[in-house]
Amino acid sequence: MSGPEISPPTARDVAARAGVSVITVSRVMRGAPNVSSALREKVRVAARELGYRPNRVAGALRARETDLVAVIVPSMSHSVFPEVIDGIDHGLSGTHLRTVLGITHYDQAREAAILQDLIAWNPSAVIISGLEHHPEVRAMLHAASCPVVEVMDVDGDPIDLCVGTSQYEAGELMAAHLVETGRRRIGYVGAWGERPDRSRKRREAFAAALARRGLDLAVHIADAPSSLITGRAGCAAILADRPDLDAIHFANDDLALGAVFHCLENGIAVPDDLALAGFNGLDLVAMINPRLTTIVNPRFEMGACAARMLCRRLFPDREDDPNAMPSALPAGDIWHLPLQLMRGATT
Repeated sequence: MSGPEISPPTARDVAARAGVSVITVSRVMRGAPNVSSALREKVRVAARELGYRPNRVAGALRARETDLVAVIVPSMSHSVFPEVIDGIDHGLSGTHLRTVLGITHYDQAREAAILQDLIAWNPSAVIISGLEHHPEVRAMLHAASCPVVEVMDVDGDPIDLCVGTSQYEAGELMAAHLVETGRRRIGYVGAWGERPDRSRKRREAFAAALARRGLDLAVHIADAPSSLITGRAGCAAILADRPDLDAIHFANDDLALGAVFHCLENGIAVPDDLALAGFNGLDLVAMINPRLTTIVNPRFEMGACAARMLCRRLFPDREDDPNAMPSALPAGDIWHLPLQLMRGATT
């Protein structure tokens, strides 16, 4: 015979144990900034002792929003976007906000469907990759009743908030470096139809920077996703067409590292016969001999800055947490983060 059913503890029970009002309990559970640290700790201790868990769904219905931040990225197949998401999570530390993730696989129709589903949950904010979206996606983002942060790129027309690096600056930076090292017959290898548009922007800026210096650019865009294998095959393909090349810039480090293996396998001396360079600054490049020349894209910092932008918008009275940020925060709605050329042994 079972005993009487025990009701779960309520916010009123927590308030009674902590010696505070129910409103204070609600504010603490929502992560509201206008509660002293002493009261916040009393409520948390009481909730922990009672085993109290707030009903997030009911709270969201009352508040007309959830504690969720919708994060939409194109891929999780390599470390680029996991590092961005790690930065977002770090930047949201100390708040009640939690991330929910959607992966588009570079499919605009899928991006629209994911965004529609996530917005239906009334998130507190949306963080989405890139500035170029399908018109349906742009319309939904413009109509969203919450802050929107576009990450990775600053070369375009942001919908609301934006943090990233300049793709045009990246193209100019690498062109200047290769020319300064004496390279004149230069190629470029990209992948998978140049998705996302950031790759195309970098290539166009790279080509324009070379043209201003009186140089042409040989281009090979592989119809395959970025990988070491695609990079190795892409290097072989462009050299088959242009065996005279003395440098190749790759859309990312994965492709460039594949080219390093192609050169090692085929007796091509790097950088004496052929210079190789990538983009992103993945940790892996420091573990490969010869060490790859690349442009470091501050992925973790982008995510952390995106989160801090949201916190400034959502909690205007809250002070920035210096422990949650890698560097000082700028002002404004568009944050242009710096790129860094990291010269290795391949140029």
